[in-house]
Amino acid sequence: MNDNDLRPDALFDLSNPTTAAFFDGCAYVWEALAQLERHVARLTAGGRRIDGTVMDGAWLGDAPIVIEAGALVEPGAYIVGPAYIGRGAVVRHGAYVRENVILLDGAVLGHASEAKHALFLPNAHAPHFAYVGDSILGQGVNLGAGTKLSNLGILSAKDPLTGKRPTIKLTIDDREYDTGLTKFGAILGDGVQTGCNAVLNPGCIVGPGTLVYANTSLRKGYHPAGSIIKLRQNVRVMTRE
Repeated sequence: MNDNDLRPDALFDLSNPTTAAFFDGCAYVWEALAQLERHVARLTAGGRRIDGTVMDGAWLGDAPIVIEAGALVEPGAYIVGPAYIGRGAVVRHGAYVRENVILLDGAVLGHASEAKHALFLPNAHAPHFAYVGDSILGQGVNLGAGTKLSNLGILSAKDPLTGKRPTIKLTIDDREYDTGLTKFGAILGDGVQTGCNAVLNPGCIVGPGTLVYANTSLRKGYHPAGSIIKLRQNVRVMTRE
């Protein structure tokens, strides 16, 4: 692994200017998370605009929200905002969209799934019982049911004097990187897939095309592109007496 593996263009196809704009000026991919609020403000600068379909029973907050033509918000969805919902994106029944969420074209946030300070690149899907906090999902990513992208470590209490949390630091190949972020979920490159009930601990960076098998708890740090990551189990089958 070298620094180039942590660049945005190592994880995402940036040939589309719309996608590339979210990573403009970022030397390391996690720097895009610090810019996300600014991009939400850019996309919603004209105020509330609802060109897509919001079904009866969905709830939209007072913050700026843009829902593009062809997008669908199903009954029971709760969008706090600010948020941008792109063309063909779907916010399904029971989904919870908190502040500073961008779903680009064809993205899906599914039933009983929650997103907060998150960027879904085109056709990224979190369709069932997922938590996506302070995270970026690359194009074509699919999260298996129950996948959690945890964004806050257990030992992240606020300093009693400053009121600030410690920043998340990554140690990769014996080099420490201070992300400058107090909350950092996961960054999944294009085409990453997770199995059901996978947990990605704060500060995971997963290279494109990698498969994370079901029930895996992934440690923070960099996980190379094109990998298969699975939990080794010792299953015993015994005869009932």
